[in-house]
Amino acid sequence: MTNHTVNSPQFFLTAPSPCPYLDGQSERKVFTHLVGDKAPELNDLLTQGGFRRSQNIAYRPACETCRACVSVRILAGEFRATRSMRRIMAANTDLVATEYQAEPSSEQFRLFRRYLDSRHRRGGMADMTIGDYAMMVEDSHVDTRIIEYRVKQEGDGINEQPSGPLVGVALTDRMGDGLSMVYSFYNPDEQVRSLGTYMIVDHIERAAALGLPHVYLGYWVDGSRKMEYKVRFRPQEHLMAQGWQRYTD
Repeated sequence: MTNHTVNSPQFFLTAPSPCPYLDGQSERKVFTHLVGDKAPELNDLLTQGGFRRSQNIAYRPACETCRACVSVRILAGEFRATRSMRRIMAANTDLVATEYQAEPSSEQFRLFRRYLDSRHRRGGMADMTIGDYAMMVEDSHVDTRIIEYRVKQEGDGINEQPSGPLVGVALTDRMGDGLSMVYSFYNPDEQVRSLGTYMIVDHIERAAALGLPHVYLGYWVDGSRKMEYKVRFRPQEHLMAQGWQRYTD
């Protein structure tokens, strides 16, 4: 595969395909490869410009007639959890989060399959195999981590690795100005825990503790119920034609 420098990446445009978020719309994406020694620097620049990473590809929407997809980043240092978010965090004090190098496991894949089969049975990832999952995790030329969320067990404070049931996983890039949540999944049977919200707040707290100003959440799609949750984490900025703008209703 050809290595591209930060100064001269090559960009490509996909053919139109049905939009997964808005009925009756078509989507196109512009993308480039994230490979070589300069991949972390390029990933930072492109993420700040509204791109997302998937394996060694950075992409962003390039739809001809629609601008509904909007890049979102949370201002970690200013974030204040709502009352409902505080209740969720309090309800999950029995969880322990552990960060690892980006290495897949069969246990992660089993949870991943349960999540897809419950939440995204008809989505584009529905047919992913364990090999596909391993590629999603490992095929990265940037600083990527796996964060596992497990139920605490007796002795976890002593053992090097927590041994309790795995209930959530986040694939996360650490960048110069923040954390980017590439993909996360969780046990769909643990609805009372609101694990999706829990993991986002946990990432905000992690970014703030590291002195990083942002948590990148990907795209908010106005009009898509699947994406409504992203605007609940305030304050946040949206990438508009004028640059990153503070979001207000």
